[in-house]
Amino acid sequence: MIKTIKLKDAVGMKLSHDITEIRPGEFKGAAFHKGHTVCSKDLCRLQKLGKNHLYLIDLEADEIHENEAAAVMAEALAGEGVVWNNEPREGKIGLVAENDGLLTVDTAALAAFNMIEEVMCATLHTHTLVKRGDLVAATRAIPLVMKRAPIERAAAIAGQNGGVVSVRPLRKGNAGLIITGNEVFHGLIEDRFASILTRKLIDLDCEVAHISFAPDDSEIIRQSICTHIEQDCDLILLSGGMSVDPDDVTRKGIHLAGAQEIHYGASALPGAMFLVAYIGDIPILGVPACGLHHRTTVLDLILPRILAGEKIGKKELAFLGHGGLCQDCPKCTYPHCAFGKGT
Repeated sequence: MIKTIKLKDAVGMKLSHDITEIRPGEFKGAAFHKGHTVCSKDLCRLQKLGKNHLYLIDLEADEIHENEAAAVMAEALAGEGVVWNNEPREGKIGLVAENDGLLTVDTAALAAFNMIEEVMCATLHTHTLVKRGDLVAATRAIPLVMKRAPIERAAAIAGQNGGVVSVRPLRKGNAGLIITGNEVFHGLIEDRFASILTRKLIDLDCEVAHISFAPDDSEIIRQSICTHIEQDCDLILLSGGMSVDPDDVTRKGIHLAGAQEIHYGASALPGAMFLVAYIGDIPILGVPACGLHHRTTVLDLILPRILAGEKIGKKELAFLGHGGLCQDCPKCTYPHCAFGKGT
């Protein structure tokens, strides 16, 4: 039950909720916090904030305050690698990354959660790379007081698979690079792929353990892959030879090396001729020539997910289509753009 108190009679009462102040372009936040004892000098400021009445809350057994509701929901929403403090501000609680890693959002569970009346949760895009302490989600109950049943139902939805948001650390890959192509192998042109791929791997805290070069010969490519595996590489990237030309034999070399799962083609541009394969548990990534000409390709979307332990197959490559069209901006701002944000 909520009891209305005229402002002039509110001196000495404790506030039942945060009172928000908005100064356009300057400030938005709590002017007074829940539990603050109103004194006479507060009355003028409260009037300027549009408050002519304050409220006392006497909760019924089946009711819950917004702050308690936010805590119940935060507990259910937070999965592995996500933490929160029970210090609501204006009824909201933020969820933050406990460690560096890749944010994963159960988007179906999030939508089901948000279908419950009078609750909400907003997150960053799934598959966003985050740092320890980054805000990844926030939740609140929308009314000041509401029934417990919807909160408990929303929490049950959020918690049924171990939470809606999680942050998975990236493993430190021991990568091998195989640069294919007669033109590079025979010294007709200078290779640029190795430096590009090395920089991407180092930026993700991987070690590039071995780099080799192979002509357009499927047997030599096979031997190179096997050699990298024998040298304890747990991630192998091959550049070039991924198109439909008859002399592009990289895919055949990957097959000859023993790959049992080969997924060729990704629903993203640039990078449609991207390949993911597995030899045992070792991911084999075929990077098409677009990686030379575009700063950001499908490789940048998939590589962090693999390092976070995700198994990439046909479904994952297909779901890249929504948001997978790079706008090829004159100045690339990835990841602060829409590329890959639909997955």
